[in-house]
Amino acid sequence: MSKILGLIILVLDILAIIKIVQSGASTGEKILWVILVLVLPVIGLVIWALLGPGSPVKK
Repeated sequence: MSKILGLIILVLDILAIIKIVQSGASTGEKILWVILVLVLPVIGLVIWALLGPGSPVKK
């Protein structure tokens, strides 16, 4: 079960990084978001989903 959860987190992190790179944010913001998602995979993903470029909270 933990392998499946790890794989799901990996896939979600990869998708988040792709969305970050494709976003209209500045290069500096993109780098910071990617680093956050890579260093803190679960927490970074949640923070990015809530506060990142294109998030519903920022609209």
